Amino acid sequence: MKIAVLASGRGSNAAALFKAKESGILRDAEFACLISDKPDAPALEEAKLHGVEYVYIPPEHQGAKISETACLKYIEFLKSRNVELVVLAGFMRILPPAFVEAFQGNMINLHPSLLPSFKGKDAIKQAFEYGVKICGCTVHFVSNELDAGKIIAQKAVEILPSDTLQAIESRVHEAEHNLLISVVSDFCSGKFQKNA
Repeated sequence: MKIAVLASGRGSNAAALFKAKESGILRDAEFACLISDKPDAPALEEAKLHGVEYVYIPPEHQGAKISETACLKYIEFLKSRNVELVVLAGFMRILPPAFVEAFQGNMINLHPSLLPSFKGKDAIKQAFEYGVKICGCTVHFVSNELDAGKIIAQKAVEILPSDTLQAIESRVHEAEHNLLISVVSDFCSGKFQKNA
């Protein structure tokens, strides 16, 4: 299965996927490319390190969205690589309806909370400050509503009384890596029915 990863930041989830491919866990995955909306994103270096094609495509828009012109460039690039699954792994942009429609049922997002709780930015910090005892992460299909697509899988992380925000973030990120690899593996094996 040809997979594209979209990432805006460190690329730790992308790196976890690439390493899982190299170790044979994701033997049926072919990582076609990594795209970032930031020219200096460490995720680009992660792709380079693992021999995955990488590209920066400017969002051409201030704030959290990408322009319609940029949207078409993203779609065109992904289609040119015959991508079958798009994985949003720390991609901090809201995608236009045209993008969602182009990959409906073939695009998933990793979010660092147990959705539907704590949508949007800084989800781990939101959970910590709210005082919940359980947080975690979710992989869901991408829809036109922010962090609201059909949930595929979740992994819970307990918040201990002695925890700092940094400690929780570390455990959630570890859970994210494991969850994302598991879900992508299921897609590759045909276990998941695509979201119609």
